[in-house]
Amino acid sequence: MEKIIVDEENIRLDSYIAKKRKDLSRTMIQKLIEDGDVLVNGLTKKISYKVNFNDEISLNVPEPEKTDLKAQNIPIDIIYEDDDIIVVNKPKGLVVHPANGNPDGTLVNAIMAICKDSLSGIGGKIRPGIVHRLDKDTSGILVVAKNDKAHINLSKQIKDRKMKKIYIALVKGVVNENEATIDMPIGRSTKDRKKMAVRKDGKQAITHFKVLKRYQNYTLLEVKIDTGRTHQIRVHMAEIGHPVVGDIVYSKGKNEFGVVGQMLHAKSLEFTHPSTGKKMHLEAELPQYFKEVIEKLDKE
Repeated sequence: MEKIIVDEENIRLDSYIAKKRKDLSRTMIQKLIEDGDVLVNGLTKKISYKVNFNDEISLNVPEPEKTDLKAQNIPIDIIYEDDDIIVVNKPKGLVVHPANGNPDGTLVNAIMAICKDSLSGIGGKIRPGIVHRLDKDTSGILVVAKNDKAHINLSKQIKDRKMKKIYIALVKGVVNENEATIDMPIGRSTKDRKKMAVRKDGKQAITHFKVLKRYQNYTLLEVKIDTGRTHQIRVHMAEIGHPVVGDIVYSKGKNEFGVVGQMLHAKSLEFTHPSTGKKMHLEAELPQYFKEVIEKLDKE
């Protein structure tokens, strides 16, 4: 049990620990507090507790739990790999990590087969190495951390909005604006807890888009996000009347292309390599079905 004597005041408990233990991510610190592994003067406190001078913080960082997940030989398109990270082009239909209804057959199971025992443990038992996610039916580029140092570094880049993500989306209707920004807060839907919705009391969500090509009843967009809220692009586009084609959750009406899942692809990722400091720009090729739909529209 590590002891820390507080030498500042009026700082949130998680923020203060993060300053003292730079090897721990903010997410991990918050989990430790919630799990009772952080005591202040011998008592558990909320994450929002403001520390005072001479408070004694007792910090217990448990040894990483060994995962019960099994490596599975699932074909994955590897875009880049080194000792710190692996970057993949996730296919549509593949869940990123195990969850209710998806105990295995996930990207994590596939990555474990490729990386053996070298994944970061910060994500916990079911999310080793996972720094950010894509929805099951969103395809595209995703970076996975092979060690804790890389995981902490990449997580900070995401938190500081220094990791840049660009998506390609085919949406319903003809979008009039050539470029626009959607700044609408997103939170859990009060009508359906499985869905997200634009809500005044939600978290800030900012989406930028520009038109790549207009068709008779559809528009091809390039989309950038400043924030990474759950279903953000899908919710925002539906809110402005241009839902993503194939999105069975946020789009109603016919699906004339017969695609399963939303036509949303994470095209590129820009970030700083966690060890070398090199600027990385990597791209994931559009899936074949997406190309075929675009070719069909181009011929009309």
